[in-house]
Amino acid sequence: MLNFLLGAVAGALMAAVATVAALRNPDVQVRMGLVRPEPVTIQTRRPDPVCPPPPVQTHVQAGSPQVGQPDMLFARRRFWSVAP
Repeated sequence: MLNFLLGAVAGALMAAVATVAALRNPDVQVRMGLVRPEPVTIQTRRPDPVCPPPPVQTHVQAGSPQVGQPDMLFARRRFWSVAP
């Protein structure tokens, strides 16, 4: 009797989870009539990308690497800059 009860509860729980997961799918919502189908729009031309303006160069200290250069991590002066 207990096995039947536990199996029924587990089956009901799985059915509920599957139903909620299915109803969250937009295609299922349209087929069941919960929402109206959106009209299909075909985009004829891709919009031109909006590029940000180039960054303005500010005053950079002489001898220091700029951000984003490969020698930023592996510069010898970086490793030996601390006095013993």
